[in-house]
Amino acid sequence: MILAGDVGGTKVHLALYDFEGGRLHPLRDEKFPARQFGSLDEIVNKFLAADGDASATNGTDILAACFGCPGPVRDGRLKLTNLPWTLDVRDLSRSLSIKHVFLINDLEANGYGIPELAPDKIYTLHEGDPEATGHRGLVAAGTGLGEALLIWDGTKHIPIPSEGGHCDFAARSNREIAMLEYLRSTLKGRVSFERVVSGLGIQNVYRFLRDVEKLDEPKWLCDRMTSEDPNVVIGECAEDGSSSICFETMKTFASAYGAEAGNLALKVLATGGIYLGGGVAPKRLKTLQNGFFMQAFLDKGRMSALLQSIPVRIILDDTCALLGAAAYAEARAAEVGGVSERAVSMKQA
Repeated sequence: MILAGDVGGTKVHLALYDFEGGRLHPLRDEKFPARQFGSLDEIVNKFLAADGDASATNGTDILAACFGCPGPVRDGRLKLTNLPWTLDVRDLSRSLSIKHVFLINDLEANGYGIPELAPDKIYTLHEGDPEATGHRGLVAAGTGLGEALLIWDGTKHIPIPSEGGHCDFAARSNREIAMLEYLRSTLKGRVSFERVVSGLGIQNVYRFLRDVEKLDEPKWLCDRMTSEDPNVVIGECAEDGSSSICFETMKTFASAYGAEAGNLALKVLATGGIYLGGGVAPKRLKTLQNGFFMQAFLDKGRMSALLQSIPVRIILDDTCALLGAAAYAEARAAEVGGVSERAVSMKQA
């Protein structure tokens, strides 16, 4: 078995996999609210014990484990960006009694997961040249903004982690210039793309439109924002047409998202396509289909024709990072141990 984890700022998603006919086969998965636990070890042990049944699974049953986490991994060690945890593969291996434990960046995990996805789990937002090959880019707006480069080596794409979401936000319009000044003031300094293109960014955009542009916030909307998840409320009210401030918020968000996706496409020369991951895109397909995202993506001056040829695809499967972490764990364990569970399952099929 393979243990995979997708560690986010708000939740930790864990899953166990084996292989059938060379494909990952899910056995069990569960999500945990991250901030209710003191460590990743605590969450994993609870998951493996299957709510108190210690005989359900233990570390000795698991060939390898891999956890995709936000932030840069150095020498098997990572300080999480949105949780007060420091992870080390050596400590995790001892604590969990799993011989092979790996930590990789969460967007790197998503990159490894893309080849594992079924075709119906990818939505094409912009066709581009579907026959083109080459490097790809991955941009994922969720709690934060993750980015990765998917480098084509002639036979496969190799995910390269990045912290590009923390690059300086580039304002492109009078509204964005005013919003940049507003965020510089409220954040007391530098503004990154993540402050605009993320779940937290959606709320930053909303507050700017309310406080600076003075767009109307009706009482019913204020009440919903107080009692429900603000991002869900903003997204729903933007897409059903019930609120102009919510529509303008998601329009501004989508435009900034498209611009940054286009920036990454230029930097990596992503002739093989741009993928949108994270939690926002699949929930807000209608917003991304309304044209503002693609208009900004294509608006690259002399390079616009190049951007027109680049496919843009949305990952619909929220287990993509788990699949990628599992695929990475099995491949690395096979390198070390000399036996591939994936290959064995293909012979048995």
